[in-house]
Amino acid sequence: MRIKGKEYRTIWFENNFVKIIDQTKLPHLFVIKNLKSIEDAINSIKKMEVRGAPLIGATAAYGLVLAIIENDDQSFLKKSAEDLISSRPTAINLKWAVDRMMNKLSGVNSDKILEIAINEAKEICEEDIKFCENIGINGLKIIEEIYNKKRDTVNILTHCNAGWLATINWGTATSPIYHAHKKGIPVHVWADETRPRNQGANLTSYELNEEGIKNTIIADNTGGILMQRGEVDMCIVGTDRTLANGDVCNKVGTYLKALAAHDNKIPFYVALPSSTIDWNIKNHKDIPIEERNSEELSHVEGLDEKGDIKKIQIYPKKSKAMNLAFDVTPAKYVTGLITEKGVCEASEKGLKELFK
Repeated sequence: MRIKGKEYRTIWFENNFVKIIDQTKLPHLFVIKNLKSIEDAINSIKKMEVRGAPLIGATAAYGLVLAIIENDDQSFLKKSAEDLISSRPTAINLKWAVDRMMNKLSGVNSDKILEIAINEAKEICEEDIKFCENIGINGLKIIEEIYNKKRDTVNILTHCNAGWLATINWGTATSPIYHAHKKGIPVHVWADETRPRNQGANLTSYELNEEGIKNTIIADNTGGILMQRGEVDMCIVGTDRTLANGDVCNKVGTYLKALAAHDNKIPFYVALPSSTIDWNIKNHKDIPIEERNSEELSHVEGLDEKGDIKKIQIYPKKSKAMNLAFDVTPAKYVTGLITEKGVCEASEKGLKELFK
């Protein structure tokens, strides 16, 4: 996808550095940052310089490449893998990517291990791009059906950022939107602001602007009344972990959007690559829900009149705040899951029919 007319991916390997777009600086500054060590990779995940389940997984994969460059020792590699997995607990792609890398690298001779690691990390990225492209092709059919009935702009509500900035390219929830736009279908996106880090405003709206797609930022609590007014044709969100029964763990606030969509009979779709499916956890209560620093709630960042990024406090100093990063939407509120293999119902039966 594009920034200022130039095509980018969110992560790539060059001259023994891992290069990322520092998403904590967007939308005000576009900064490409070099990750030089496994510690850099872990910190980039923790600080959300990279974020979004597929991109976190890719960063972890390249993090192990950096670990090998730093210290070609199996015990150091194993410790690096453990540290990566613990850096953010909710998104299943992180552990999936680390396990996939370690299956390739455990016990490999030193003279070949770096080449194998680089190739596998690249393969994870290329696979994600293809998966996200296919998600777009499969989701496009749903948007086309709505447009063919309506013959007017299709209004889509999304939450947080499940765009190309959350993956390697195309995105998950945005991929059908990008494909519809490229096909000439008029689309307009309602982008939830997504407090506390404002990924919907800072990232989703930003990348849609760069692609020339009409969008409007709304406060997180606005979606319900827009649905009541008939101004939302469908919802598409991403997911950080989807259970085999179809329950969806995504950015906090997703559950409330699904409830509003259900009440107003508006289709609510979740877009995901198969790497985001957790086939092991059976009960959503067992999903580790990340609780982040409350300062993300009590402080906001923005540009001052000099053009510098500044952080200010907006809560009373004595007030406490809780910052849960994710919630769970039960499968019964999900119209369908859009995957790289097709669209299925949010259920164990639906998923197993696609992923035998």
